[in-house]
Amino acid sequence: MTEYLQIDNEAAMLTLGATLAVRFPHGGLITLHGDLGAGKTTLVRGLLRALGHEGIVKSPTYTLVEPYSLADLSVYHFDLYRLTDPEELEYMGIRDYLRPDALCLVEWPEQAGNSLPKADLQVFIHHAGDSRRVEIK
Repeated sequence: MTEYLQIDNEAAMLTLGATLAVRFPHGGLITLHGDLGAGKTTLVRGLLRALGHEGIVKSPTYTLVEPYSLADLSVYHFDLYRLTDPEELEYMGIRDYLRPDALCLVEWPEQAGNSLPKADLQVFIHHAGDSRRVEIK
């Protein structure tokens, strides 16, 4: 089933992230699709805060992955924008992150080619003037 939402501001994107956190208390794979500046990292920030993370949430654009060890869950936030070859994921040990007891949040998953398993949830964020149109599958 596909959900469509209009997100009018940053607070609403953070709230959407918190709403998604409830669906994945024990792990899973969420892919985040959208242009630069669409709000993918803001959504991740809302999700992580809802799961109990109180620190800074930054985009892992240069590191490829930012790990978060929460009380009951390991969360890995990937940004594959700068990935030049999907094989790079094998070198970084992507399979070690994709565990059933971890939550993986992957921005720019199309850069991974066929290296990722089927996502448990796909989030597509589109610019719509000053707001965002979000499609959740």
